[in-house]
Amino acid sequence: MRVSENIAAWNTRRREYDGRSIGFVPTMGALHHGHGSLVKRCREENDIVVVSIFVNPTQFNDPSDLDRYPRTMESDLQNLEALGADEVFFPTQADMYPHGYRFRVEPDASTHFMEGAHRPGFLAGVMTVVLKLLNLVRADRAYFGEKDYQQLRTVRDMVEDFFVATEIVACTTVREESGLAASSRNALLSPESKKTAPMLYRALTESADCETARALLVKEGFRVDYVEEHWDRRFAAGSLGKVRLIDNVPLATPIDANPEQGNDTRRG
Repeated sequence: MRVSENIAAWNTRRREYDGRSIGFVPTMGALHHGHGSLVKRCREENDIVVVSIFVNPTQFNDPSDLDRYPRTMESDLQNLEALGADEVFFPTQADMYPHGYRFRVEPDASTHFMEGAHRPGFLAGVMTVVLKLLNLVRADRAYFGEKDYQQLRTVRDMVEDFFVATEIVACTTVREESGLAASSRNALLSPESKKTAPMLYRALTESADCETARALLVKEGFRVDYVEEHWDRRFAAGSLGKVRLIDNVPLATPIDANPEQGNDTRRG
């Protein structure tokens, strides 16, 4: 496994792989078994596996949240080598934003709900950095988890609209035995919050409707941002202490979609 710590080094490496299939897993580090499942699938479907590690500042609307994001580079590299990654791209902020954040990809009004409403600038930051990374890696396939489902759909739409040749591959959410979705933020939960956190999944799967799910989460101590249903899935976001968690599950019974936005407006 080789590590490229700047764009120039990566571009040199990339030329070696012309004619071979490349799979790409973009991450912000603090890797867990959810990331591991993406890398494993990428390994199965491609000649070359590339993983990026970059904590993208433009998708954090709260500077303190950026500061708290876990950084575990040494263990990340050990895990990636064990998983069979060929290349790790580890650029700096100066590499990715050499002139600051002067150009960006802005989503339209159809994304201004859920994360688009509660995290101003988040989707623009995600799309901008993902477009940069896809242009640099030039992969045949890129792998994204369904836990961040709105992000996944937004990236897939952007790739289609900008004629990016990379196929966006959706991968099922990986969960702990308790049902809690694997997330880098789980490492920041206090022992008490770690016991409560699986209630997010239970509320999504066991509640009859969004209102009931919200009430259950509030009762358990979550500060709830939203519980909504879109694209035949139920979504929720809420915080325990300073840690914000999101999750979603497919609905057992499909719902009618809004023909304009591709989602309905059931909320709790």
